[in-house]
Amino acid sequence: MAWSLSTGAAVTLSWWGVHTVMAGTAYDRPRALPITAQIPTPQAAKPQASSTARPPAPSPSPSPSKQATTTPPAPPTRTGPPPKSPAAQPPPESGNVKGYNVKGGRVVFDIGDSSAELVSATPAADWQMQVWKQPTWIRVTFTQDGHEVSVFCTWNGHPPMVQFDER
Repeated sequence: MAWSLSTGAAVTLSWWGVHTVMAGTAYDRPRALPITAQIPTPQAAKPQASSTARPPAPSPSPSPSKQATTTPPAPPTRTGPPPKSPAAQPPPESGNVKGYNVKGGRVVFDIGDSSAELVSATPAADWQMQVWKQPTWIRVTFTQDGHEVSVFCTWNGHPPMVQFDER
């Protein structure tokens, strides 16, 4: 009887400690904004802010100084095209952007002639999402309560093609 009580107390204490630590490390799932169709207007034609665009460089503002006011020589101006850096890569080939709605959410690919890129993947409400990327394929899987819906985009020796699997 004493052994059972002490074992039960030890298991309970261990579970409580692990639960407390794990609860502190859990994060909320990121929320994705839905893609909505918009009618083009002059205002909509203006570029929107983007997380991938750099903000404009701030213009230097003059600051008062008590030191000598000598102007440094202006840097030489370049007359030809800018040199290409050795690490510069050509922009990814882009084809057409295609979206696919499946039971677990929405997946959008930019499909080129010989490869594809994942543009976005948004799970439906109460669905979980997982993404795998390899050099010749991309897989997006949505899961909920043992139900699984996968979207595959493959281009291994053939033009990119999209397939679906629901289990």
